[in-house]
Amino acid sequence: MFTLFYDGGIFAMTVITLLFVALLFAAWKAPRWVREIGHLALAFAGIMTLIPIHHAAKAVMEAGDISPMLIWGGVKCLTIAPIYALIVYCVSLVIRIIQKPRI
Repeated sequence: MFTLFYDGGIFAMTVITLLFVALLFAAWKAPRWVREIGHLALAFAGIMTLIPIHHAAKAVMEAGDISPMLIWGGVKCLTIAPIYALIVYCVSLVIRIIQKPRI
């Protein structure tokens, strides 16, 4: 589990984890912020995925011929943070559904 945390990027995974903790705290104290925190986690993961893709594309252009296994290994690591953010977003939606007033 910690290897996934490290492979996903320490900074991105730490911020998404802090947003998850903030989401759980908001579910208790500020229910109107639950959906927004979920959206923020998803947007942050998107940004933190696009930045390394940009750097990887630049490196591939400079290096020329690169092994497909190396590229797909990088793609595998790039998908960890967005998957984690999607889980946080799904939790925020479930919390939001549970907290909605009944009809």
